[in-house]
Amino acid sequence: MEPNNYILFAIKKSIKENLQKALESAITSGDLPELGEVEILLEKPRDTEHGDIATNIALTLTKKARQSPRQIAEKIASHFALPHHVEKVEIAGPGFINFYLDKEWHYEVLKEIASYQKDYGNSSYGKGQKVQIEFVSANPTGPLVVVNARAAAVGDSLTRVMSAVGYSVQKEFYINDAGKQVNKMGMAMETRLRQLLGEDAELPEGAYPGEYLIPIAQEYLDTFGKERVLDVFTWDEKHKLDEFSYYAIQKLVSGQKETLRRYGVEFDVWFSEQSLTEMRAQEDTLYYLQSEGFIYEQDGALWFRSTQFGDDKDRVLVRSDGSFTYFLSDIAYHRQKLQRGYNKIIDIWGADHHGYIERMHAGVQALGYSRDTLEILITQMVRLIRGGELVRMSKRAGEYITMDEFLEEVGTDAARYFFLMRSSDAHLDFDLDLARLQGNQNPVYYVQYAHARIAGIIRQAKEEGLDLPAIADVNLAILEHPSELALLAKIAELPEELIVSASSREPHRLTHYAQDLANFFHVFYTQCRVLGEEKETTEARLVLIESVRIVMEKVLNLLGVSAPERM
Repeated sequence: MEPNNYILFAIKKSIKENLQKALESAITSGDLPELGEVEILLEKPRDTEHGDIATNIALTLTKKARQSPRQIAEKIASHFALPHHVEKVEIAGPGFINFYLDKEWHYEVLKEIASYQKDYGNSSYGKGQKVQIEFVSANPTGPLVVVNARAAAVGDSLTRVMSAVGYSVQKEFYINDAGKQVNKMGMAMETRLRQLLGEDAELPEGAYPGEYLIPIAQEYLDTFGKERVLDVFTWDEKHKLDEFSYYAIQKLVSGQKETLRRYGVEFDVWFSEQSLTEMRAQEDTLYYLQSEGFIYEQDGALWFRSTQFGDDKDRVLVRSDGSFTYFLSDIAYHRQKLQRGYNKIIDIWGADHHGYIERMHAGVQALGYSRDTLEILITQMVRLIRGGELVRMSKRAGEYITMDEFLEEVGTDAARYFFLMRSSDAHLDFDLDLARLQGNQNPVYYVQYAHARIAGIIRQAKEEGLDLPAIADVNLAILEHPSELALLAKIAELPEELIVSASSREPHRLTHYAQDLANFFHVFYTQCRVLGEEKETTEARLVLIESVRIVMEKVLNLLGVSAPERM
């Protein structure tokens, strides 16, 4: 639905329109000079005593109007016509204009939720824009690890939120199954196979040291037999390493898919880098860049004029030995993405890729697209804390906590929720003890318990013969306790919260929203009884808490977290 159809959006739209009219009237009357184009921003005051909605427009017009902010605010207010649901306007502090709403608008929220149910909060804001989000894209040379779990939580939740507000989103995982790392995998597999056959073989320099290859090598041996393995050992180096690496990569990718599925993440596309080579995408891309004049030769290598697009230096695309760089493959991959017709591409990268942002933007622009067609989000590193101490992890030494081990310890719900409690571009200390705690100190438990408590009240009501009434049969005006109105105001914010989360690419905002909503509910629970009151009161409060439950379940679903009915 259109965002403005939601009651809180509609009220804000009316306030903005009437503010614009008030400005025009003040200018026409001579109270204010010509101001040119004016941006009107509304916000929610921190203190409810300062109204329900406020604007600082008077403060922003001081220089243009050459008057004090308070004078400007008073003149705007004197020309302001109160729209529906706005009871009064007050000037506060240096010149804030505060709007106070009536109680009736709150009840419209309950009608909206009763009508839309689980779709409440969804909108057409994105207007069907085609967006591709690529995330995780871990090398297929080992199991997924903890930092991959953070990227997966961010990417998947962002996809869910953007889809909810009207974008057409596709999730993609890029499999880096070409290049030197494939040879390293093949060498490691060969060594493990020789060890399993009783040879005193050591891993060559550069080969992957992880012991996770031992069971894969054993499976290869069990599947094909000793004679086949000995035969492959005699093949030329390239075909031998290709044989072993291909088998290992297929097994590892299969394991990655299963881990992500367990985590609630299903990709629409698993795109193989090897397929780029097969379709000669690198050669085609190089030819295109050359035809546009963006390539030059120096020291036997082919260079891309990336400084022409804001990069700090030009980049090599083809080495002097004729081999392609990863950067050329990346440009070719993004060209292939864009040729699929996406309006926006969002890549979610690890912190170690920060230095690649400018060159990738340069590549996209050289392909003939605007810089903002590609958006790159960075997920910072994660530190695991247990017993107040840092858990040491070293991928280089082949010693690390896999994503499977991590999920075994804390569970999917806690993992996803904790990863989304902070912005992805901020470092995160993940408290393993807190994540396992079954108590209100644990943020995800606190929110889930609010949902389970509501479900329990509704279940008890049914046991007492009280079914949820139809909203048309309920006297909603009974809901006037401050804690009831606070809950209603909070659930009314969801449609806008989803749009802001999607447009700012900040799904972590929803954990803050969920925490606030749970807190408002727990306050309501201690101050207002649902069952055991007069019939009219009980019915109205049942409708209220069911609406809160629907919103809470919605938010948890967008975060990829379950909404239990019993705890």
